[in-house]
Amino acid sequence: MPSRPLFPVLGLALGLFLPGLPGHAQSAAQWQAEQVAASQKSEQIMREANKHRSLLAQYQVMRYPYATNPDPAFHIIFGQYLSWYQSFIGDYPDAAASFSIKQPAQPDDRPSPLDNSDYRARPALEAIPELARNYRAVFFNEAHNVPLTRTLTVQLLGKLRAEGFDYFAAETLYQTDTGLQARGYPVADSGFYTQEPICAEMVRTALKLGFKVVAYEALSDAGGDAREAEQARNLYRQVFKNDPKARLVVDAGYAHIQESGAYLGGSTMAQHLHKLSGIDPLTVEQTMLYPHPSASDDHPDYAAVMQQLQPKAPIVFVGRKGRPWSLRPGYDVSVFFPPQALNRGRPTWLDLGGSRKPYLVSGERCNHTYPCMVEARYAGEGSDAIPADRLVLDPVPLNAVTSDRISNGLVEPRSVLYLRPGKYRLTYTDADARLLFARDVTIRGRNAARLSDLADPPQPAPPAESATTIQGE
Repeated sequence: MPSRPLFPVLGLALGLFLPGLPGHAQSAAQWQAEQVAASQKSEQIMREANKHRSLLAQYQVMRYPYATNPDPAFHIIFGQYLSWYQSFIGDYPDAAASFSIKQPAQPDDRPSPLDNSDYRARPALEAIPELARNYRAVFFNEAHNVPLTRTLTVQLLGKLRAEGFDYFAAETLYQTDTGLQARGYPVADSGFYTQEPICAEMVRTALKLGFKVVAYEALSDAGGDAREAEQARNLYRQVFKNDPKARLVVDAGYAHIQESGAYLGGSTMAQHLHKLSGIDPLTVEQTMLYPHPSASDDHPDYAAVMQQLQPKAPIVFVGRKGRPWSLRPGYDVSVFFPPQALNRGRPTWLDLGGSRKPYLVSGERCNHTYPCMVEARYAGEGSDAIPADRLVLDPVPLNAVTSDRISNGLVEPRSVLYLRPGKYRLTYTDADARLLFARDVTIRGRNAARLSDLADPPQPAPPAESATTIQGE
């Protein structure tokens, strides 16, 4: 199994090879050639980064070429790669800024749900389990560098388990990690996107709830339609072939869950799986109606819905007869995510609907060694576990270049981890993974779900408590 996904394939899947950029007097062929060269350069940088064992060191190798190379083609291609690693180290605002997919109106967009009085907005946490009740499979999609699009899935797993869903599958989980189910938590070798803490929390939550977790990623180097078909065969073989009564939850990227229309010259994973199994999934689209770093990248319907309804949590629209609204054909229901708020530079959606509380951490523990990575691991898990949350402390912006690193007189940086109530092992390490400081901490908080609570029969969640104080060091 490859140690990371096929980056050029994913880039092509997202339509990165564009005919040109405004102000570029060049042919489409020249622009595409520049992007091919940029892709090759990006692969070279990635190989160099992967020689280092710590995520922070890998990120260090990647961030300087991006900051110092003004080439537009390189920024488009390598920005996607960099954004994944920025999400891995907990730098979510920069991850979203490094790679943002503009969502313009499309000819096949359905009219805004605000224009049809039949639709009413409902909390996604309530409506989606009801919609899923009569389905054998529920497919969620995500924007890989925007873990906001994973947060709802994490919160829905308990409700879907209560509805009888018993298998969970996620894109780029590695089949080579045969100990995942028994161990109960992901490690670095469990997958690619699971290196990001919210993605790891999604897998950890599924395991804790008793889902059988399935790795379905293609084992070959296939791309396009061949990769989609191989993923579908893996899912069918591991789930429905041997368990005809299985009920499956899938988390995949972007259009892999699209139920109709052409995709990469062929069909999507969801379409291939339907041909194999005959099962019609509920498809939940989460990558088109969320807040982008620049409002100009938001879909035109997004601002109107936010201004009129001002939701505090993800919403969907459902008609009076129970039929949900989706922005585009190929999906059953579309999710609107509310605008992002920041707490000491970190998005507050990290609280996972109020189940996690902010915990203050300070650069004073870094012993003047920057950048400094802070990680919090559940006390019951090993030192190899992907942490519940991680961030990087640095007196200067993380996207600064070497010449900017002058820290004399700068105030020690502070930020917040988001953690469930419970016990954790907190570690501070440098770019070479040397331990700078460690301590055990206990997070206390009312009305927030502990990790241990996930093993109990799911109960209605209490109202989220506003975080009026921040506990920490």
